[in-house]
Amino acid sequence: MKADRYLFNDNWCFLKTELGTELPDIRGREEQFAPVDIPHDWLIYNPRDLYEDSTGWYRKSIFVNRMENTGSIRDGWLCCPPGQRVILRFDGVYMDSTLYVNGHRVGDWKYGYSAFEHDITEYLQPGENELLMQVRHQSPNSRWYSGAGIYRNIWLKVCPAVYLPLDGTYAHTRWRQGEGYWLEIETECAGAVSENTRCCYSLWHKEKEVRNLGWGERFTRGDGQSSFGLKTLVTGLEEWDLEHPVCYRLRVELYGIAGEQTGDGALQPEEPHRPAGETALSGLVRMDYQEITLGLRRMEFTPDRGFFLNGRYVKIHGVCEHHDLGCLGAAFHREAMARKFRILKEMGVNALRTSHNMPAEEVMELADEMGILVLSEAFDMWERCKTPYDYGRFFKEWAERDVRSWIRRDRNHPSLFLWSIGNEIYDTHADPHGEEITRRLVNYVRCHDPKGNALITIGSNYMPWEGAQNCADIVKVAGYNYGEKYYALHHREHPDWIIYGSETASVVQSRGVYRFPLRQSVLADEDGQCSALGNSSTSWGARSVEACIADDRDAEFAFGQFLWTGFDYIGEPTPYHTKNSYFGYVDTAGFPKDAYYLFQAQWTSAAERPMVHLYPYWDWNPGQLIDVRACTNGESVELFVNGRSQGRRRIDHAHGRQLQGDWQVPYEPGEITAVAYDTEGREIARQSRHSFGESRRLVVETDKKMIAGDGEDLCFLTISTVDEDGYPVENAMNYITLSLEGAGRLLGMDNGDSTDYDSYKGCVRKLFNGKLLAVVASKPFRAAADKEPAAIPPTDGASIKITVEGQNLEPANLEISVIPASQRPGTSVLEDVSRRPARADEDLEHGGIVPDIVPVRKVELLSPKGNILDADRPSIVIEARICPAAATDRALEWKAVNQNGIPVSYAKVETVDECHARVTAMGDGEFYVRCQSGKDPVRIISQMEFTARGLGQAFLNPYDFISAGLFSATIGEITNGNEKGIATAREGVSGAIYRDLDFGEYGSDEITIPIFALGSDPHEMEIWQGEPGAEGSRLLLNAVYQKPSQWNVYQEETWKLPCRLTGLATVAFRLHSRKVHIKGFTFTRFEKAYGKLWGAECSRVYGDSYRVESRAITGIGNNVTVVYENMDFGPEGADRVTLWGCSPLPGNTIHIHFTRQSGEMTSGVLEVPGAGVRDPQTFSIEPLTGKGTVELIFLPGSNYDLEALQFAHGAQSSL
Repeated sequence: MKADRYLFNDNWCFLKTELGTELPDIRGREEQFAPVDIPHDWLIYNPRDLYEDSTGWYRKSIFVNRMENTGSIRDGWLCCPPGQRVILRFDGVYMDSTLYVNGHRVGDWKYGYSAFEHDITEYLQPGENELLMQVRHQSPNSRWYSGAGIYRNIWLKVCPAVYLPLDGTYAHTRWRQGEGYWLEIETECAGAVSENTRCCYSLWHKEKEVRNLGWGERFTRGDGQSSFGLKTLVTGLEEWDLEHPVCYRLRVELYGIAGEQTGDGALQPEEPHRPAGETALSGLVRMDYQEITLGLRRMEFTPDRGFFLNGRYVKIHGVCEHHDLGCLGAAFHREAMARKFRILKEMGVNALRTSHNMPAEEVMELADEMGILVLSEAFDMWERCKTPYDYGRFFKEWAERDVRSWIRRDRNHPSLFLWSIGNEIYDTHADPHGEEITRRLVNYVRCHDPKGNALITIGSNYMPWEGAQNCADIVKVAGYNYGEKYYALHHREHPDWIIYGSETASVVQSRGVYRFPLRQSVLADEDGQCSALGNSSTSWGARSVEACIADDRDAEFAFGQFLWTGFDYIGEPTPYHTKNSYFGYVDTAGFPKDAYYLFQAQWTSAAERPMVHLYPYWDWNPGQLIDVRACTNGESVELFVNGRSQGRRRIDHAHGRQLQGDWQVPYEPGEITAVAYDTEGREIARQSRHSFGESRRLVVETDKKMIAGDGEDLCFLTISTVDEDGYPVENAMNYITLSLEGAGRLLGMDNGDSTDYDSYKGCVRKLFNGKLLAVVASKPFRAAADKEPAAIPPTDGASIKITVEGQNLEPANLEISVIPASQRPGTSVLEDVSRRPARADEDLEHGGIVPDIVPVRKVELLSPKGNILDADRPSIVIEARICPAAATDRALEWKAVNQNGIPVSYAKVETVDECHARVTAMGDGEFYVRCQSGKDPVRIISQMEFTARGLGQAFLNPYDFISAGLFSATIGEITNGNEKGIATAREGVSGAIYRDLDFGEYGSDEITIPIFALGSDPHEMEIWQGEPGAEGSRLLLNAVYQKPSQWNVYQEETWKLPCRLTGLATVAFRLHSRKVHIKGFTFTRFEKAYGKLWGAECSRVYGDSYRVESRAITGIGNNVTVVYENMDFGPEGADRVTLWGCSPLPGNTIHIHFTRQSGEMTSGVLEVPGAGVRDPQTFSIEPLTGKGTVELIFLPGSNYDLEALQFAHGAQSSL
């Protein structure tokens, strides 16, 4: 029991059915229901179908005894005397749920994140009762992984005739200088309230009463609700702060006269918990009670100076967090969330934004206990949906109820400091109705938090525009999503606004994946990973982690920022279409990425916790030039390679923008070491990384050596490998299997790899870059003398024995002690995936057995003849060594690419044998030979830099697809686009220029461009021949792109240009304040022989008289020959020709000759009528086949203007 309610998670069974299944459809299927633990997420069990359309059914039997005198749950029976009410509370059900009791529809709840209650009193009957919860999941209903099911706790409250409603107590602390904290409390009371009903308050700390606050005064609220209130000064108590989060429990006790409220005299008199010195009130019994968490703290937000907590300036170093817990899915586990908070606090985080929905109640409790401020957010959409089946469908009808639930539940938590009523809400931008909704939501919030325990805010990416600014002006606390560049301007324009970064960074990275060189920004690559080196940035986010830190640090009036995101989460895998996100500074398994330590270096104190972090790991191609980086909270950092100093770098934490040390060094086996120093030059921290060989032995470590035997406690195991010398193999990819004995259960495994679709819920998983997580829970274990609860049998043994095995690896063993503990009544602790068989609808490919697969961890490239190619040696052979040698996937793919991984036209790589390839340069330039292992996706990318010189210039082929990332120059601000494309700027002029396109003699006037636009409105793009503004350039087309937007999906559009581009040409694209992603472009290749050829496009013309104009040849007189070379009619050939032209003569005779490459000639005569005829005229001719030269020979006496001609065969029509 949690004070005023019972946990009700036990004995539920579950059945997944097709979407659209209703109650009559499941009758007769009761035997198909299977026991499950609550909280439960049914989607997490199949990583390959995480958004499956389905309806889930949860079933539980409850036995009701109406004969008992007091309400309780005992031995599986609900004891509920007549006159008492029974309420079920669900902390979170995703989504669109309906509760049935004994076949009767009790009620619905639409939103998947807010807590709700159903009064089931009228539907219960003596004896057995059936509870059924129907949950509908229709995708897409969210922009990220939501999970599906009853994924948070269920509670049951048996209410006496007069009782305290759940969340009905509202407490507010007010600081008065010279006095201290005034505590103001209001408590709602429901039921048969009489003049004898009393309410008593007391404060408790660590199970000890510290203040008896006395009786509350009864009053009636404006809505008729009977309530009690108390206002009292509390002194001598500690404040709640980030470093010392002192929490108190406010105990609220409701008393009444025995028999008066119950009607049957069942309740026995109980001495009330009254203030000392008061006279006892005879016959009072305690009817109900509840406890809430309180903290004494004072907050001040200022527009010019930022945020102050208890009078002390605090810069908010926050993160955004979605609700999933990696391999546990959306199912909430308190200890998993506590681990998240511990990792984030180590990073220096002091605040959490619950993006973009209400958190579990326990999140607020943990934040209270651990000292983390919370920006609690409610909605990602209002009336305008972001996905077809999201909550926007229900917002109008349900928003007020959801806000009521949200505010009332969390309004008393000391960690709470902001209410956010929305994130990136299009309604605020679209029209003035957004302002109406904003005001309505503000009123809803203030109805339940009238004294302002937290301020109200909105997080918006529409802040450049008027609509969002008007809405921000209503709340005054303006959250900017990726809008740091507007801070200063808006601070001047709106001096009363409190400004902060509600969402910042969006720098993407995969743990342990590095793209060299650092100077080249690379968003996406073929392995589905992003570089953790610091050179993968999105088009809308920060250019780098350093920029994100510095921009926030230097905006002194802004109170802080919330990074997107603390942890990776399932869903939104920008820039790919894989499984989980890349935005986090910690992966889904809880392993920090390198950028985590850069924030730690800026957000923690060297005096308290000196640190240095060095990366990347040390295992590369011999001689490869490696960017080595190190960050520290010290004053400077020095790098050593095998004991040789590479120089010291000073870090200006207060004002600098280069916030870590950078070096470039050629790889050599051995050790690299970073040493950090303080301002006096004294060493304060060091870290080394050593080169390593193949994995020889498994290692398993745990975050806890002891675990409570309550069935709910968790420990988190880190599994890794070391080589024969004991050095960590930091790019190991081995498959392992985990087995348990004793008092433990395996709940899931995760490696943080977004491209890995092996099951979360199995005992076999692969390491990703040297690490793997296993989550182990205890089984209930109690000491022999512990008789409560009696239903818990003793567990065999008091420890968990863990064995980790892998192919050709020495196994690892670990034993974790289990401390006897009582299982909380109402909990369910059934799940154990360590012995769980594969099911047909789940991705358990390996069935609990280590697969006969040895993954590749590295491909080492060797070039004994160097990396310079020239005219004397344009080609060399290089070798690839697959590591480990026993790897089962031996297939390799070779490419010549630029720094961005885009294939180049001036080099090629051809396979010689399994491990050798020939590199050939065809033009001058620098390039990388890339060797890739794996397919769909590529798993390993290894590359070596080459230089080609003395071979001449190579050109781009516009008839092959040209990636937008191959630009020669940029216009304005250009950022990384998805799939090696580019993204233009939302403001100002931006674009890209592509030089040295070889269109050939005939050329093309048709271009196809795949575009991803963020909106469905028209986007105008200029297409130029030449560089815009340069002499000789011209605007070819104002191309308009408009298609229904699909997130992260390029859609092709084709445009016809007013002329063909021929020969060597430059093409440019330019946009004005329009942001789009351009993947690249390709021109349509037309065959010259069958294209419309302008007269002036002839290869040459000669004779007595003629004039060559822009398109036509006019005034053709005696003995003129017009020649078209390189005409390829193919084997089918052309059997007619169309002429566009005119003549003042009645007619002209034109001889047509076609001379093949073999010398064979085909001739014909065209009698062309004149006398002002200007329509196209088509003539049949003897078929022209193969390749050769066409000549039009005009006889003496001719007078003809030749505009164009076009050949065709029988299946074609003349243009």
